[in-house]
Amino acid sequence: MPSRSPFAAATALLGWFALALQLWLSIQLTVANGQGALAGVWIYLDYFTILTNMLVAMALTAAARGPHGAASRFFARPDVQTAAAMSIIVVALVYNLMLRQLWQPQGWQIVADNMLHVAMPALFLLHWWLAVPKETLRWPQAFAWQAYPAAYFIYVLMRGATDGRYPYPFLDVGALGYLRVLVNACAVLLAFVVVALMLIALGRWQARRSAQAPTSRPGQP
Repeated sequence: MPSRSPFAAATALLGWFALALQLWLSIQLTVANGQGALAGVWIYLDYFTILTNMLVAMALTAAARGPHGAASRFFARPDVQTAAAMSIIVVALVYNLMLRQLWQPQGWQIVADNMLHVAMPALFLLHWWLAVPKETLRWPQAFAWQAYPAAYFIYVLMRGATDGRYPYPFLDVGALGYLRVLVNACAVLLAFVVVALMLIALGRWQARRSAQAPTSRPGQP
């Protein structure tokens, strides 16, 4: 298989650019509202979309660089790459099915919005399909990967308890109460599990098909 590190590198650059653009837009908005630049950074780091696109950009950077250093080896692991694929797919599904209609971005925000919620999920899934080895994927990993969205849920509740701000309407404790938010979070967590299981099933099928494929053409040794 030819190296796909140039594709990973180009997609990583796109991901980092999208993240930088969204950070600039967030800071620009809070400065215009008189809240200051740090408020923009604080709000920026509240979103699962941002944190997951950071994870995806790091996974792509590791794939492009190769196994150079502990961090690159960790993010290049097939299970970490697949967990990132699970998370960015859920980002795309939740945003495009539930949240897109709730606001109307303008100007550069449209660009950042579609890069983070459409382009990066699609490109990372393509990278995962073409370049990530899948022989080591196992069913129990689908449940281990839920530590990330579960940790994010706790993080959101802790932040919301301090400043009263919740990044997504289905996690808004102030409007819905803790019980309803917990039910919503469990429903989203179920979506994470389903996507994870689907990725593992696809990955194992791809690995079996690759193992069964002939390694030489007829008539060749």
